[in-house]
Amino acid sequence: MEAGAVQFPRAVTRKIMVGDVPVGGDSPITVQSMTTTKTADVDGTLQQIYALAAAGADIVRCTCNEPEAAEGLARIVPRSPVPIVADIHHNYRRALEALEAGVHCLRLNPGNIRKPDQIKAVASEAKDRGVPIRIGVNGGSLDPALYEKYGGRVTPEAMVESALQEIAYFEEVDFDLIKISVKASNVPLMIEAYRQLSEVTDHPLHLGVTEAGPLPAGLVKSTAGIATLLAEGIGDTIRFSLTTDPVEEARMGRVLLESFGLRERKNVDLIACPSCGRAEVDVYKIAEDAQAAFADRQLPLQVAVMGCVVNGPGEARDADIGIAAGNKRGHLFIKGTNVAVVPEDEMVDTLVEWAEYITEHGVEAAMVRAQATRDVARKAAEEDRQRNLDDRGDDANDSEQVVELLRKSR
Repeated sequence: MEAGAVQFPRAVTRKIMVGDVPVGGDSPITVQSMTTTKTADVDGTLQQIYALAAAGADIVRCTCNEPEAAEGLARIVPRSPVPIVADIHHNYRRALEALEAGVHCLRLNPGNIRKPDQIKAVASEAKDRGVPIRIGVNGGSLDPALYEKYGGRVTPEAMVESALQEIAYFEEVDFDLIKISVKASNVPLMIEAYRQLSEVTDHPLHLGVTEAGPLPAGLVKSTAGIATLLAEGIGDTIRFSLTTDPVEEARMGRVLLESFGLRERKNVDLIACPSCGRAEVDVYKIAEDAQAAFADRQLPLQVAVMGCVVNGPGEARDADIGIAAGNKRGHLFIKGTNVAVVPEDEMVDTLVEWAEYITEHGVEAAMVRAQATRDVARKAAEEDRQRNLDDRGDDANDSEQVVELLRKSR
């Protein structure tokens, strides 16, 4: 949690262990994703799992839809850097095989496996092995009986009832290592289902907007649903279900949690101004170049790219480090203090160099390093700031001039 960050209240839930990763209780909210490879392709699947873990996934799910997939899991689990969840849909025998393969968790869809004896057989085996099960209710595959009960449509109440029915089967065999999801592609429906579920159970909840779709709309929908619930204290683990490389799912999930202050920052948080008439450089291009330069560096800093020195350092004073353009040169600042001036074409490289220095040595050491150039940098920044104001004025986009013309035309 960053200093000064707002702490969102957290619903009290039970804690379970997915492998060595705690979920629920006071544990950090975790990020999940799912492989898109054939699980029988052991090397290909492991390669994707390692990429997902590097992007921020704490837990990874793999399909177990055929006997060959279960055999693949037996080879994947011992070599995986993160706990593995087996995704089960229609055949309960795949769940039993996945447990035998050593998976750390199962995901069962109540809409697809509806025979009580089969459900309880899986729960009994999971209990004996100490393996948790996620009850994965999905609005698109609701039990037909519940669908009809609630007027031939998917409702929050129907989804919650589906989850509670499954819990009841589990309770018959004294199994309680449970987490639950009630996902839907409709964001308001998903939000209300989780709200209702949170009121009636203390099992940890897995959040997600299912089948959110491709970028950018899928990202917006997923964020709208998941972020709303996190702000209400609901949710213990999350997945962005996007129609894109699953590595992006993991990365976006991690970014969301870091943005909320719910996980410590792992990678650069790049902030940038939206540009305006005062900008003397292509802010979009510089921000894109900076994003690419920092992409593979594990630097837990907030980095700012600003289009001018008029408001840049002040507006981004909380950033660990930033750079503002002006008069074909870049003004480097640390915590709002100008510390160096560099040529415009060296702005991004300078940002990276100083960000790495701060990460290794700290802000105070960086300020000491900049002692010799600080006064010169401050003077240069003020000169460029004043020149920009003289040339363009406080109203960089000439809005007041337009207003005056409108008044005269009436």
